[in-house]
This record gives sequence, C-alpha cells and structure tokens, in this order.
Amino acid sequence: MLAGAAALLGATAGQAQAAEVSYATHCVPPSGVGLPEIDGTSKVDISAPATAKVGDTVDIVWKFTQAASKNPDIIDLPANSVQPSGTLKAAGAQSADIALTGPRENPAIPKGGAMVLSDMKGTLKLTAAGRVTLTPNAYVVNALGTNTTCTPSETVQPAATITVTAGEGGSSASPDPSGSGSASASQSSSPSPSVSASASASASASASPSASDDGRTDFTGKVVDIPYTCDSPLGVKKATSPIQINAKKDGGSYDLTVQFKKSVMDSPIDIPAGKVKPTMQVVLGGSDTGSVTVEGPLNAATIPQGNPIEIPDLTGTYKPGATGESTLSPGVLTIEAMGTTTTCTPDSTAVSLTLDTEEQASGASGGSSSSSTSTSGGLAETGAGDHASLKALGLVAGTVVLLGAAVFTFMPGRGRLR
Repeated sequence: MLAGAAALLGATAGQAQAAEVSYATHCVPPSGVGLPEIDGTSKVDISAPATAKVGDTVDIVWKFTQAASKNPDIIDLPANSVQPSGTLKAAGAQSADIALTGPRENPAIPKGGAMVLSDMKGTLKLTAAGRVTLTPNAYVVNALGTNTTCTPSETVQPAATITVTAGEGGSSASPDPSGSGSASASQSSSPSPSVSASASASASASASPSASDDGRTDFTGKVVDIPYTCDSPLGVKKATSPIQINAKKDGGSYDLTVQFKKSVMDSPIDIPAGKVKPTMQVVLGGSDTGSVTVEGPLNAATIPQGNPIEIPDLTGTYKPGATGESTLSPGVLTIEAMGTTTTCTPDSTAVSLTLDTEEQASGASGGSSSSSTSTSGGLAETGAGDHASLKALGLVAGTVVLLGAAVFTFMPGRGRLR
C-alpha cells in the first residue's frame, strides 16, 4: 500500500490512509484504430491523509491495482510509452475536481502482458472543516499521443475520507496560490504526432532523367508524389510521400538509391536502436518488367522523442532484363517497426527514372532483380545525404496507431481479472 506516499506535508496532518475501490468502466479507444468501445473494470487505491486542518494542502495518490485488461497480442509496448491522468471527486465539507497525473514511466510491456500504469498524484487545499470524501472518476491513458478515455459506468464508492478540523494548518510545497478549494496538479503534455502527410513536392530533378546515357554513370530521377494506402494489423491509413529514385551504373547493372523527400511525423517516444526497417519494391516498366527490392538498414541510434525519424536511403541493385528504355517507379513499401509489419500499397504510381538499358544474363524482365544490401555505403550521393529525413510513413500508417491503441484490449463484464 501507499502509506506515507501521500502524507500531508504540513505538521498537523494525520497518518496517511489508502483504500481500494473497484468500479465498472466504459472505455473509448482512439478513433480510427478499429477497436470497439468496451466495458471493463477498474481497481484503484487512493491514498490521502486521514486527518488535516483547514488551510492544509494535502497530497493525494491514485494507484492502479488492476487495469481493464492485459496488453493485446498485437505489439510490444516500449518502456516509458504510457502515461495516465485522471480526476478525483472531492465531496462533503467541500467540493472539487482534483486533477492527477502520472509520469510516463512503465516497464516494457510484451504482447499479452499485464498493463502497468504509473501512480497519479495531485493536491487539494482544504477550505472547510468536516469530512471530505475522495472518489475516483474518469481517467485517460495516453500512449504515444493517442488517448483512451475511461469513465465510470456505475456509481463509484468513496475510496478515502479526510477528517478536516478547524484551525490554521500547514501548507505543502505546492499550495494552490488562489486559495480556493480547487485542486492543482501539473498536467504533463504528451506528443501528439500529426498523421497528415504533405502532398506537395518539387517535381524537378537535379539532372535530367533521360534514357540516353551520354557516357554518364550517375542518373538522378525526378521527385514524384505517391499516394499510399497502408494496411496495419489495426486498420488502414492513407498518406502521400514524395519519392525520388536515383541510379549509378556499374557495368551493365545499376545501383539504385530511393529517397523519401518529405517528413510526415516526429518520433512520439524514444525509439531504441535497431527497431525500424524499411523495404520497397521498385516497379519496372517500359522495355523491362518485374521489380527490384531496395531496403535500408535498421536505425543505428536511438531516435529521441520529438525528433524526426530519419531512415537511411533504400538501396538495391537493378540488373536489366531487356534492352531499350526501362522505367522505374515506386512500388509497395513495407515498414517493420517495434515488432509489427505495415504494408503500404500505392493507390497509383509514377515514373521517377528512365534508363537506356541493355539486357543482362539473369536480368529482371518479368521477375525480380534483387541484390539488395543492408548498408548505405558505397553508393553515389545522388540527392539528399545517406540519412534523408523520412519521418516514417510506415509508422504513421501503423506503428504509432498500434502503440496508441494497444493500451487496452478491453474485456466485457466486470468479473474477470486478466
């Protein structure tokens, strides 16, 4: 229990008390993630001083002893990715809505694991003598900028009572400066990543994507806007990304570099190294047919919260399967991130680069010309640097939504503890 954790900081406070209350809860998950509104059960401990005096500002702690459910069998929630906030109702000698918030602190929660929410804390300045009851009310679970809102669906019993006596009391280190009966708590803000994508980009290229080699070895494609429909385990999202395909001739083959030119989001949390892996199919047309697989390496370093999610250029080798003018267009994009796979299929595509090719043995025509690499070294710098700023189209479509939605897989009824 939390005896002592919510003790009144004033010298006149009585010993802290803690009591558990259980109540039916109606929870609404984030919109657009395909999860229904579900009824579950919340169990919480409320800690507060047993006695205090008028004028005291008391500390209150809300501890979750049972979340509505385990983490669903969809995605591992990373450490420090979930933050609760909520409201207590003070009634009796005085009335107030007490705002509480908890830190974004949680252990890594595996698929199917028990949800672990941090303790929420707030304060209440006492203004009248008598008995003040504290009753849990609504709370919100924020995961990566998305909110699941849970409200009581039955009358909730008080979880703690403070007996307030007349007289000048002490004050806590963070008293309510207004002197009113309102509660005060610092509500930390959570990153709210935008899932809208920019549909604009320059269609100009730094060199003509002409089919004629003219003795050149480096070929720079034009930037094309590609609208994607991204399918994740929890739903479908749409986004548009400007993409450029560049090539460096190596004998009869071409080393390809695919670059994303526009960012669509910042990192909502600290993403550990080795958690983001993009792959794309470059679609061949014109004289040649088939596809070329290009891929990027895993992110080498942690991506701090709020920073752009930078993914290295996608690279691979194109071995032509036909002689003539062959076109290269962005195709299906796959993002493996945080244990999930999101597949983004173009609603339509456009030619970024045209090459004057000569048929090579075991070339692509009608099949896959794939000799991809997981490193970005050794290829020509034909546009942006090796770490072109892509704020993860795949994450917009899937991972952020998954992490936000994976706060609860709600269980019907109240009788089962999962």
